[in-house]
Amino acid sequence: MARVASNPLGLHRFRSYFQAAQPPPPLIQTSFRYQIKSRRFTTIVACQTDPNPTETSTKGKVLVEPASVTDTRSEGLSSSPGSGLPEFPNKDVNKQIAAVSVVVAVGLFLSARLDLGVSLKDLSAAAIPYEEALSNGKPTVVEFYADWCEVCRELAPDVYKVEQQYKDRVNFVMLNVDNTKWEQELDEFGVEGIPHFAFLDKDGNEEGNVVGRFPRQYLLENVDSLAHGEASVPHSRVVGQYSSTESRKVHQVVDPRSHG
Repeated sequence: MARVASNPLGLHRFRSYFQAAQPPPPLIQTSFRYQIKSRRFTTIVACQTDPNPTETSTKGKVLVEPASVTDTRSEGLSSSPGSGLPEFPNKDVNKQIAAVSVVVAVGLFLSARLDLGVSLKDLSAAAIPYEEALSNGKPTVVEFYADWCEVCRELAPDVYKVEQQYKDRVNFVMLNVDNTKWEQELDEFGVEGIPHFAFLDKDGNEEGNVVGRFPRQYLLENVDSLAHGEASVPHSRVVGQYSSTESRKVHQVVDPRSHG
């Protein structure tokens, strides 16, 4: 045993074994860390071939860095007062626009329902008796009509609107051509087709007449002329599509005050 322990060759072998088990030199550690870093930034290191990068290569690496690209896109998408890009509308503005649209839609719907709800019977019930209209000192619009007249029913909403606007200054009279009570008036005004509108001044003199289908503007302008006491009406003789009075369904109304 003493001879083995004092053998220099044996100690040399043990010394070589322990030296081999020591940590790797710094050069190997540095290489190992560099490999780990290259895995984290694969895109950048894969393009690097020069072991001693210069200033130009460093700038190239910055341009392809993912973080820089992301920042550039973020700046492009962001809007600023001086960028000139359109801004998205405010939510409050959208709510206000939606509310106004709803109100307008409801108004149009109610207006359409009102127009569809007006009938010749409604106009006749609200009309002033013919005798009263000739004696109250106001100009008068006399409409000759019939319940079976399609054009008369079609124009009823327009007549109603004009009547509501001028009813305080102009008389509106409805005379049913089927009522034999108005035979004299039919001959006096020369009614051959209906609807027939006769426009009378405050003294009962006829200033013009309009027959058949016509624009509401014609009726509005003629009634406005009567309300202002003008000597004539703009549309004194207009004839459109009408229903012939030969289709009359003659009957006698018992009530003398009736103008239907």
